[in-house]
Amino acid sequence: MSSGSTCAPAALNKAPLAHLTYAEIVLAPCSATQPATRCSTCSMHSVCMPRQLTPAELTQLDTIVCTTRLIRRGEYLYHAGDAFGSIYAVRTGCFKTIVMHRDGYEQVTGFHIAGEPLGLDGVCSDEHNCDAIALEDSTVCVIPFHLLEEMCHDVKTMQQHVHRMMSGEIVRESGLMMLLGTMSAEQRVAAFLINLSTRMKARGYSAAKFNLRMTRDEIGSYLGLKLETVSRMFSKLQKQGVVDTKGKEITILDAEKLAEV
Repeated sequence: MSSGSTCAPAALNKAPLAHLTYAEIVLAPCSATQPATRCSTCSMHSVCMPRQLTPAELTQLDTIVCTTRLIRRGEYLYHAGDAFGSIYAVRTGCFKTIVMHRDGYEQVTGFHIAGEPLGLDGVCSDEHNCDAIALEDSTVCVIPFHLLEEMCHDVKTMQQHVHRMMSGEIVRESGLMMLLGTMSAEQRVAAFLINLSTRMKARGYSAAKFNLRMTRDEIGSYLGLKLETVSRMFSKLQKQGVVDTKGKEITILDAEKLAEV
């Protein structure tokens, strides 16, 4: 959408977009904090959207990505139980997804960085089954799912891309199950760092040096480990000369050795 197009009102910050209609999102007055976005010119386009789209198909995609939304650190993009209406592409920043157990225990189910989708959990039941929380000030592109489905009917490349996104979620879930069920604590931490390094590299960032946006406690929740165990494994890898840690900054010194853990 061009800069002169309509965009979302500031009121969208007060409620999940899934509760709003397409007309409320697109036809509302513009807000300086909710600028329109264009997939065709976004630096993350080649990561989160198929590269084979024609100029005409990119223009069509620009019309369905209604707005971007700023989510401050610690704020929720959506809650478990919210009605599903849109999926989101992380444009900047990082999110964690969590589920809450009956006793109030919080389980981290994933970390999502720029170029990755959020909200696909709502497709099967028409409501989200987890919470999505920003780990730092972040922005997401809002994609109404019914409009995306309509485009998929017309553009086979986009249909294939959506299928790949859903398949990627299945692969991620099965990988997490294998990690929790068969790997030692050291192997879990190593696998986590390798996975994050690979994702950083795919986005044009350094694969060897990056900042962790999540805490050690959140990493432990995701890996099924206690905070003390995560800290101990980082220290062990550092003593072995595999990684160097300075607070949240991670430097992978020996990628081959890390993969062999």
